[in-house]
Amino acid sequence: MFILKNSNSISQIARLQSPKFRQTGSNCTLSFWYYNYGQSVGAAELRLLVDGLKQPTVLWRTYYNEGDQWLKAVIQLGRLPYPFQFSLDKISLGFYEGVSAIDDIRFENCALPPPALSCEGPNHFWCRGTKACIDSLLVCDLVDDCGDGSDEDNCNPDLQCNFENGLCNWEQDVEDDFDWIRIRGPTPTVNTGPLKDHTTGTARGHYLYLESSEPRQFQDKAVLLSPLFHPSGNGTCVFRFHYHMFGKEVYKLSVFQRTMSNTKGWLLWYKFGNQENRWIRQTLFISSSKPFQILVKGTVGDGFTGDIGLDDVSFLGCTIYNGNLPTISTTTSGTSVPATLPMNNCTEKEFVCRASGHCIQMIQKCDFRPDCPDKSDESACVMEVCDFEDKDLCGWHQPALEELSGNYSKYITNTFKWQLGRGANLYPEQEQHSPLTDHTTCTEEGWYLFADSSNGEFGHTADIATPVISLTGPRCKIIFWNHMNGSTIGSLEVLYKSSNRTSKLWTQSGSQGPQWNRAEVFLGIRSNFQVIFRAKRGVSYMGDVAVDDITFEDCSPLLISDKPCTSEEFMCANKYCIPKNNLCDFVNDCADNSDESPSI
Repeated sequence: MFILKNSNSISQIARLQSPKFRQTGSNCTLSFWYYNYGQSVGAAELRLLVDGLKQPTVLWRTYYNEGDQWLKAVIQLGRLPYPFQFSLDKISLGFYEGVSAIDDIRFENCALPPPALSCEGPNHFWCRGTKACIDSLLVCDLVDDCGDGSDEDNCNPDLQCNFENGLCNWEQDVEDDFDWIRIRGPTPTVNTGPLKDHTTGTARGHYLYLESSEPRQFQDKAVLLSPLFHPSGNGTCVFRFHYHMFGKEVYKLSVFQRTMSNTKGWLLWYKFGNQENRWIRQTLFISSSKPFQILVKGTVGDGFTGDIGLDDVSFLGCTIYNGNLPTISTTTSGTSVPATLPMNNCTEKEFVCRASGHCIQMIQKCDFRPDCPDKSDESACVMEVCDFEDKDLCGWHQPALEELSGNYSKYITNTFKWQLGRGANLYPEQEQHSPLTDHTTCTEEGWYLFADSSNGEFGHTADIATPVISLTGPRCKIIFWNHMNGSTIGSLEVLYKSSNRTSKLWTQSGSQGPQWNRAEVFLGIRSNFQVIFRAKRGVSYMGDVAVDDITFEDCSPLLISDKPCTSEEFMCANKYCIPKNNLCDFVNDCADNSDESPSI
């Protein structure tokens, strides 16, 4: 079917109407091929006409000459439970010739689900009237999947919201940059955002959207807060929602879960970039041992064609919690260290406890066991557990950068080095080779340590080291999580340094996939040494090495007890007591090797 425009009359309209249809199923789509060519060929639009509804709903538009070619249009219709028809309108601009044509109109997945003879099992729902058998996850999701409405009967209104009458029991966050907007019909900007809501499939229905035009700026955030819920078992609480991300400059939509009211929570799901002009359903399974809340965060892209839509949010298997979430304390406890040493009788080879003036042996400083009453002997040491939250390096330092400090700040900026990072601070092009979330909190707000390969050159190394560790025990080991993903990833090494001797304890090179991987390095008994993490840069910036949750486990030295060894223990030659299970296990548990003697 085509229209040949060769008259000079302005604003002529050609209209093609479909037959009437009674209803459609929830997955219905309409597709067709169109041709719109000519210097002033004019606009065309497809409209949905619903019985009893005066205002038509625009489903598709083309505004201008699209070249001498056939193009495909795919339109999401969804569940339309009432009689309707389509109108294809073509508007002429006059003056010049143009040709518009349409071909190969196709409806897909538009029938209601067929009746079933049986519908057994906990994962299915048998529709009351149509006798269709549908997935139980489709129950009470604000969509009539059965065709008779029985899957949407007896639903708790506190667990769902279609935004037709406001925000229900959801709230706008007051600590974000701006708010979600409730609207119906198309968003104000063309070529971005929905043309209709998801609930009704027409311009009459309401939905929420994120406006990306001025005065909004890149990475401005709008956050929507759910009601509070009771703890849920392993995935028994299900969150369903429909989102719309259409536009060249659409940025990001994220969903978080939190159990503390003054935190951002941890990331459950996110989607980035243009997902075409359609509503998309997403299902998330939620587990929590504490009362929790869901946060839906939209982030503005770098331009005005970045509107994001949200509609038909619902929960299944969840219970509303009427209390309040606790707040996490932002204060930190610690012992203040006096600037001057207290009165003491310690020798130069002894350490002075800062608060009391007690003397301990120097080898007891930084040995993972606090010997001073105020724990000051472990205060300037590496921490046993480091998760890098609160931007804390836990005593780890970079010797090379300390040597370059002073007038070399510009040089340091471009040096291949270790630094703190998090997923929330990444640029879009970094997301392919840097961790999107940390390992501690599994959120984009959590911190980790990484060597940024956008600095430096091929083969450059970056070292981060502990202060000197005085002494460790026989079963001491380092456990850490590493992230090495990217086409040109270099390597990561764990080194042992004592005096002027450095040896390699562990190494990994090449891409290890887009996930955090656990590593374990045995140290055993060592004295007066440092542990060093060394990253080596690859041939390009496409590969950052990251580490998180570094733990020194069982590293405190053996302690000689005043009590005799029990019947379940072995007395070492140096009077230490160790479990008998540790005998002859190829580990020097006694520190003098007497537990591995052939004479035992």
